[in-house]
Amino acid sequence: MRHDALKAERPSPAAIDPDFYLYERYRAPASQRRALNAYYAVKPLLPRRLQIAARRLYAKRERPAFPAWPIEPLLVEHEHERLRRSLAEGALARLPLVNYWPDGRRFAVVMTHDVESSAGVENIAAVLELERRHSVVSCWNFVAEWYPIPAATFDLVRDAGGEIGLHGIKHDGRLFGDRVSFETELPAIHRYMSDWGVVGFRSPALHRNPDWMGELGCLYDSSFPDTDPYEPQPGGCCSIFPFFLGELVELPITMVQDHTLWEILRRPTIDLWQVKGDWVIANHGLINVIVHPDYVRSPQRLALYARLLGYLRERIDAQGGWHALPREVASWWRNRAEMSVVVEQGVPRIAAERSVEEWRRRATIAWACERDGMISVDA
Repeated sequence: MRHDALKAERPSPAAIDPDFYLYERYRAPASQRRALNAYYAVKPLLPRRLQIAARRLYAKRERPAFPAWPIEPLLVEHEHERLRRSLAEGALARLPLVNYWPDGRRFAVVMTHDVESSAGVENIAAVLELERRHSVVSCWNFVAEWYPIPAATFDLVRDAGGEIGLHGIKHDGRLFGDRVSFETELPAIHRYMSDWGVVGFRSPALHRNPDWMGELGCLYDSSFPDTDPYEPQPGGCCSIFPFFLGELVELPITMVQDHTLWEILRRPTIDLWQVKGDWVIANHGLINVIVHPDYVRSPQRLALYARLLGYLRERIDAQGGWHALPREVASWWRNRAEMSVVVEQGVPRIAAERSVEEWRRRATIAWACERDGMISVDA
């Protein structure tokens, strides 16, 4: 089933194979790769303003019906169908499961920054100060050989409680262009991750190949949007929960990118972030935000970012969210995969033989039930 078929008829959540969507098998890879190669062949020849103009023109085309944007509910609905089936098969009023997040939290929030230029590096301190005021910590993804990185930069981020990630070696769109390019760059990726002491990767421009990501050799990747029709590689994994690419934990990007919102769509607001964030929270998912320090340099943009931070902090505090670094979320998800609920003499408990003791202690039982035809999960 390819993209054209999905435009004509939406798949039934109860009948799908989730991996087909998590791995973006519904996309036509050959035509997608040709379009990407053409885009990056002409991009260096265009001034920045013409690049943006081309992206805005591209954004005005008719959006595909699938994945829907900014919210694609297919895999959430599939999970609800799975829980509904388990309730029915067991004739249960409530179904115990390992809560999606530790300590009984209802959803998770990670803040990330992709640094694309020296202008972004110069803006780190201002962004960190805004985050400090809202008790938010973040992960900063740097391109290893694209701009100078002053020696004190990583310490600045880490001293603020943040995390460093690798955003590729060069921001030129070639990493996933073909197998030779990928294998040529892979040793440098491994070297920088080791030298920098990082465990997370995000591909430049969110280029990705689900069959190759496991070779990155890190704890997690975060290059798959759940849904994004505006990137040079459009599509998405349709998931607001982490998932596995082999041993690699994938942390999907579940919020509209700042560049899309402000530069491409020219919407100087946080309304789409609020709408999408509230939907993710209602479904107990992961809010994973990208904000580029390169694009929040003006007082107006910094003010918008402060509003986003305020929104997230209010939701975290009021609705029981878990704010964490990406490496913590990935570690939790890997350990959660080793856990299960067993019921002995009518009493449920979490079995977790191979998980780390810290995460085992923080795991809790959630309860799924059906109310008025809708699945509800109570942490």
